Amino acid sequence: MSELSWGRKYLMCPPLHFGVLYEINTWMHKQVLVDPDRALAQWQTLVATLREAGAEIEVQEPVEGLPDLVFTANAGLVDGDRFIAARFRHPERQAETPYDIEWFRKAGSEIVELPETVSHEGAGDALPFAGKLLSGYRTRSDAAAHAHLSMLTGVPVLPVELVDPRFYHLDLTFCPLDDRRAIINPLGWDSYGTKVIEALVPEPLVLEPDEALGFVANSVVVGNTIVMPSCSTRVGRQLVHLLAPRAQSLVHAGEGDPHRRRAPLRLGRVGERREAGRQVVEDALVRPLLALSPLPEVHHALGVAGGRVAVDVG
Repeated sequence: MSELSWGRKYLMCPPLHFGVLYEINTWMHKQVLVDPDRALAQWQTLVATLREAGAEIEVQEPVEGLPDLVFTANAGLVDGDRFIAARFRHPERQAETPYDIEWFRKAGSEIVELPETVSHEGAGDALPFAGKLLSGYRTRSDAAAHAHLSMLTGVPVLPVELVDPRFYHLDLTFCPLDDRRAIINPLGWDSYGTKVIEALVPEPLVLEPDEALGFVANSVVVGNTIVMPSCSTRVGRQLVHLLAPRAQSLVHAGEGDPHRRRAPLRLGRVGERREAGRQVVEDALVRPLLALSPLPEVHHALGVAGGRVAVDVG
């Protein structure tokens, strides 16, 4: 298995103002109280885990009143020196966009905005594979956004309809491992989307329903390391087999009820990291990554703005 060529640099935002203040997906419940000290400790553990794997981390300042700013994967897409900002469907998240744009403008990026008539949630619903861009739609993003993304990036965009509200972003159903292999969760797709991905991915690792609900597909690949929210024995064995040709490491930073979990892994045990990774989701803190590194397979350097680590509750 060759090494994934992208996903080495990420934007993250500390959960200083994180909380479940509204409900915009099936996993969010306002009665869930977040322990801010624990959430921050878990976030710091995630940052340390990614850096140990070889990732470079940039930090975005949190903003009071924007609890889901921590889910930087949804901020947009990075195409070389351009930032294609997301268009959030839910009003609760639309106020995040000016802060995302400001961060990228200060970083020297050219800002590109999608038309106001479409919705698209960045790397949450767009992932590169084999020279194409897979893009999910229905729950958070519009199919109409795909033509604009293809025109802006210069690459084919393959639509995948997301039909299960539990898997409302593409990154809950698809995780590229290299240019031939990917972890996939067909529960989330319609029949056409399933055929698209079956034709695109020569060697898929297909998740069982319980593994899909453990958000195994919402993982992050950093070089030879896979950071995951949970990992069954079956999936772990398959990954070890796939990764054996290269000196990989797998660190599992999740435990407990998989329905309530989303944070980092590499497969194996890392002491406190297992516990830390688990509660990240119980406290509803997940998917806090935005990939800034280039993706050579897609339009020279299309960096998807969202390395993946667990489920976004925003």
